[in-house]
Amino acid sequence: MTQTTSTSTAERSATTGYAPVNGLQMYYEVHGSGGTPLLLLHGGLFDIDQQFADLLPHLAQDRQVIAADFQGHGRTNDADRPLTTAGLASDVVGLLAHLGLAQVDVFGFSIGGAVALHLAVEHPDLVRRLVASSVSFHPDGDRGGNSEAVAEMTVDMIAGTPMEQAYREKSPHPEKLQDLLTKLSHYDEGFAGWSDDAIRGIAAPTLITVGDCDMVRLEHAVRFLQLRGGDVNGDFEGVPSSQLAVFPGTTHFFGLSRAPMVLDAVTTFLDTDPAGATAQD
Repeated sequence: MTQTTSTSTAERSATTGYAPVNGLQMYYEVHGSGGTPLLLLHGGLFDIDQQFADLLPHLAQDRQVIAADFQGHGRTNDADRPLTTAGLASDVVGLLAHLGLAQVDVFGFSIGGAVALHLAVEHPDLVRRLVASSVSFHPDGDRGGNSEAVAEMTVDMIAGTPMEQAYREKSPHPEKLQDLLTKLSHYDEGFAGWSDDAIRGIAAPTLITVGDCDMVRLEHAVRFLQLRGGDVNGDFEGVPSSQLAVFPGTTHFFGLSRAPMVLDAVTTFLDTDPAGATAQD
């Protein structure tokens, strides 16, 4: 099912629809046209509008952009299954098949970044370029505090916030907010992370973005970059195809809030001719 509608939050027009995947009616939007499609994947407890409203109109100026709401988020229904990176990635694969897309650029934030990373590792033919924002590839890359805070989260703790308001306005089951918070508190339980070899073996050129006071440790982001072939003297060795952007004065929650910096980093990376950068080994 598709329809043309205007999304008032971002004052933009889009083709919207619901893809039947894995027991979900997965909500998606398609904006703009041209070039390799760019897939946007939001973070936990966010949705398309909350995560990408300030970025999407600019990203769609000269490219097709697809954005989706994950299981239990935004306008997508929940299902009787836990929230895991592998499960959400399977939904995205189904969405891309529904849309008839064989390859996309992927820009994911936090949980969306983990899903984007999973796609790049497990479905390399689907991902041309990868933007992994505010996400670690291994649990030891995270600072303390975030998992503990999420584990204790209740509806009362987010009462009156834009996240609560957006959930209750958009969700097909607004009474299940606590169910979503509980699932997020157990997100990816037991997942040991990706090995160095798995990260090193990703085929897609990768842009890693992180805030300088993010939940992801800066040394982990640098290690991520090194495994992707970066952290070199570019004047002598050439600029690698994988890169790192650190946004100053930026926390995890506000990781994409400084829109001009984010847009400059992301669009420059996506639009760079691979022939103009040194491919990693």
